[in-house]
Amino acid sequence: MSTISQWSSLRRGAALAAALMTTSVLFEARTEPIRSRKAMVVSQDEIASEVGVAIMRKGGNAIDAAVATALTLAVTYPTAGNIGGGGFLLYRPATGDPVAYDFREMAPGLASSTMFLQDGQYDPVVHHRSHVAVGVPGTVAGLYLAWTEHGSLSWRELVEPGIRLAREGFRVSEALASSLAGVLPSMAPYPASMSQFSKQGIPYQAGEILRQSDLARTLERIAEQGPSGFYDGETADLIVREMVANGGLITYDDLLAYRVQRRSPLVGRYRGNEILSVPPVSSGGIAVIEMLNILEGYDLASSGSGSAETIHLLIEAMRRAYADRARHLGDPTFNPSMPIERLISKDYARGLQGTINLERASTSSPQSFVWPSEGTETTHLSVVDQGRNAVSLTYTLEQSYGAKITIPGGGFLLNNEMGDFNAAPGLTTETGLIGTLPNLAEPGKRMLSSMTPTIVARDGRLLLVTGSPGGRTIINTVLMTILNVVDFGMNVQEAVDAPRIHHQWLPDQTRYERWGVSPDTLELLEQRGHIMVETGVQGAVSAIYYDSKEDLLEGAEDRRRTSAAVGF
Repeated sequence: MSTISQWSSLRRGAALAAALMTTSVLFEARTEPIRSRKAMVVSQDEIASEVGVAIMRKGGNAIDAAVATALTLAVTYPTAGNIGGGGFLLYRPATGDPVAYDFREMAPGLASSTMFLQDGQYDPVVHHRSHVAVGVPGTVAGLYLAWTEHGSLSWRELVEPGIRLAREGFRVSEALASSLAGVLPSMAPYPASMSQFSKQGIPYQAGEILRQSDLARTLERIAEQGPSGFYDGETADLIVREMVANGGLITYDDLLAYRVQRRSPLVGRYRGNEILSVPPVSSGGIAVIEMLNILEGYDLASSGSGSAETIHLLIEAMRRAYADRARHLGDPTFNPSMPIERLISKDYARGLQGTINLERASTSSPQSFVWPSEGTETTHLSVVDQGRNAVSLTYTLEQSYGAKITIPGGGFLLNNEMGDFNAAPGLTTETGLIGTLPNLAEPGKRMLSSMTPTIVARDGRLLLVTGSPGGRTIINTVLMTILNVVDFGMNVQEAVDAPRIHHQWLPDQTRYERWGVSPDTLELLEQRGHIMVETGVQGAVSAIYYDSKEDLLEGAEDRRRTSAAVGF
């Protein structure tokens, strides 16, 4: 039996029988989560989840499984799985101290705060869709450091599944075929991307085999040399050659200078539960804890999930947290005086509660952060092992397929994470551009992120591992998943299926999933002054709930996008 067939044989049979609903609607049927006794991986690709579980069957721990899953996603989920991007890994061991690994991309040494201006005018193409938009990748270094400090299997064992899938190929799913067909026009300027992700310009069909020989060779160098196989030698030569040929900024010195930041997680409390999340340069942990602190002052269980009263409070909490995000947050190395402890304090939240009018919406203005006295494409995976060690890992290329640029001869896509720096000094607009100082581009700086890998514990025991893709919506998606479990008593599948909303301070509007808010509730919210905008789906949560009484893991598959919970 081939390696790929062995992974496929790990499928969980009847657990996959839950009916899939179209992604344009919400999930009315209340389904049960997928359950396992020993260990579980939830990611956005079934092959990757199966690889992670196979690693734990071999005796690997949660870190081993997370690393192997992430490196497999770089092959099987090119939308956001990557070695050319960056992200955050939050690790909570069953005993000992938790740790956060910040492997966010960094700005090259030639970056500047005005680099996205052309003749004095903001240029969104340079900001998001060019070689200038590529930040120095952190994924390989981040995964390697987490493995070095906590892994149990050999590094090669964790990289090998990705190598084999890249070299031997895997069957293209319906979802991947559709995704690749949609992105090919954007890849047209880049021959290496067209060569890797199409058949001479013809889209792959579901069921066909996608092989990526250049990527296999790059992963082989990483397996043999660790980070040196990416940041130095042949792979570094390929990256720099592409930069020089196309006006990009990354140099050899930038690659060699990249360092992972090992950080202490943020810790908050909500209704007796411990909330662990990542600190800046991610904004997610601060925003989630700040919003939970605000909402703790209200009886959400009584007002009920989906009511106008609850949604009004959610919007107002979101509005304030995202304004603070824009005003204060950025790379801590460049912003040492960020008021982190104040923003996540209960006292600060009580002050913000006093600015919320229960009957009327606040207004958001780019000119003011003062309140009247009456803030796109990523992938997330969650892992829990036999010892109840937990990993919550979110990483990204920024937009879908990043910059759409595949390194010739390297076989991996580059990020366009420089687009997460603010557009230009002072350029804060009602449409949502932000020009505040903390997140302007500078050499060596990490761009502010919304990635929010989060772990919840209760009475010292693991409770929930969660996270999501979705750009700035990530923070609110994670928030609502926690609320659904803690306040509204949903099981983890119900919590993931439930409707979502999003407000990010600017633009001053609330997006809600289609059919996610009833007509009468919409009318009540609009009467209070909220601007409500219907949208498609929001996020794709990968979550695991731990029932400590039964010693049982429960995984949720988010049917808004591809998702796979696999356990044993």
